[in-house]
This record gives sequence, C-alpha cells and structure tokens, in this order.
Amino acid sequence: MNIDKINIPTKTIITIAVAVTLFFSSVYTVNEGHIGIVKRFSEAKEQVNPGLHFKVPFIDSVEEIEVRTRKNEERMASSTKEQMPVTIVVSVNWTVDKTAALELYRQYGGLTQFENRILDPRFRSATKDVIPRYDAEKLIQDRASAIRAIEMNFIEEMKGFPVTVDNIQIENIQLPAKYLTSIETKQTEKNLADAEKHKLARQNLEAQRDVNTAKARADGIRLVAIAEAESIRIKGLAEAEAITAKAKALGNNPLIIKLTEAQNWDGKLPATILGSSNMPILDMRTK
Repeated sequence: MNIDKINIPTKTIITIAVAVTLFFSSVYTVNEGHIGIVKRFSEAKEQVNPGLHFKVPFIDSVEEIEVRTRKNEERMASSTKEQMPVTIVVSVNWTVDKTAALELYRQYGGLTQFENRILDPRFRSATKDVIPRYDAEKLIQDRASAIRAIEMNFIEEMKGFPVTVDNIQIENIQLPAKYLTSIETKQTEKNLADAEKHKLARQNLEAQRDVNTAKARADGIRLVAIAEAESIRIKGLAEAEAITAKAKALGNNPLIIKLTEAQNWDGKLPATILGSSNMPILDMRTK
C-alpha cells in the first residue's frame, strides 16, 4: 500500500486534533509537597492531593499551594534594653495545614498574599516586642532565651490561622563595633576569672584529698594500735586466768605439790636425815 496515496479527510484531522486537545486540557498533575486548588470560573471549589487528576477543559483551572516547610526571613532594626541600636535577622520555619489549604486560598488568595498580609507583619511584631527586653550582652550570650520568647509571642499571634510554627532562629545580631569590643573584653576577663576559680577549686580539692588521705592513714594507725592493745589485754587476761586456775589446783591437790617437787628435783639424795629433834642421826655422805 502506498501511504502517499492515502487521503485523510480534513474533518477527521480536525476532530482528532480537537479530541487530543480536550484530553490534554482535562488532565493535570499536582506535584508532591503541594495541594491543588481547583477553580471553576475563578472560584475555588475543592482541593486535591498530589498525583494525576482530571478537570473540565477550559472551565476549570488549578493552582498549587505548597504544604512543605517554608522559611521566611526578616531583617529589622530595633534597640536593646539599654537603648543600644541593633539590627537583627530572624527566620521562621512554618507549614500550611494540608486540610485547610482550600480555606486559606479562599481567604487570602494564595501563600504570597497570606505571607504579606498576615504572617510577616505578625512575625516582625513578635520579634520587636521581645528584643527591647534584653540588654545587648544577654542578647548575644543567650540567644536561646530570646528565641523562646519570640516563638511564644508568634505562636500566640498565629492562633486561629491554618499554619504550624515549626521553629524560629536568630540568624544574626549586629551591634555597634565599639560595644562589641567592650563585650568581648568583658567576656575575656570573665573567662580568665572563671579559669582562676576553677584552678583554685582544683587546688582546694587536692588539698582536701591530701587531708582525707592523712586522716585515713592516722585512723588506720589508731585502729591498729587499738587492736594491738586489745590483743595484749586479752592475752594478759588469759595468762592471769591460767595462773589463777593453776594456783587453785595446787591448793586443792597435794599430789600436784609432790609432782611439782619431783619435777624440780635435781636427782641428788639428801646429805643427811634429820630426826624429829632436828638432830642428825645419820650422815650419808661418803668419806
């Protein structure tokens, strides 16, 4: 078959073209992290989740609202508690409530209008209300406290709006150069003083440890002496009891006296035998 000789009616070509146009005009996708707002004759009708969807061609239109975390940053001039001029850069991370995207669009016409009319002014107000409560030194050294205060203010300001405040950060604080130098000098001096206090505390700890060691050693010597004295006392008591028992036994048993005499005999017979009148009657010594 010769393709060059195939004649397709013009009407058919137009019909196909119109069908293709209508098909692609009725198909749309919503990107991940967004909610689609379907508008009919510019009126917001419904919201749809990410994915492939169909709409009425040439009648419906779709606008996306981001529901991922967004970051807004504000740079503003203010003053500290001691009326020191300060320029501060703060940021807030926040998200749109997915279920309320349609309502947000109906009331504010989109995220840009919501930020310009609601979120940014309230964020600036919450920040400017907090900064004058702090002196410059505390603001620099304790940002976390100021951040918590700003966050509490801002959350209160955003009550009733379909958004969630995730976190707030103080990105930068700019003070006059001379004042920054004085703060740095003061901080250096404080660090040196803290180091000296730490050194003194360590020396005191070491001295106390030596005292404790000496006391423990002395207590050990004292306990040893007490133990030795007690040992001597007990030994003495035992010996005294033994002597007492021996004396009692000697007094009660004449045979023990004889035994003792026998034990003490040197093996020599007596040289003389005395009579009852103590006069010698027999001399047993050899001549």
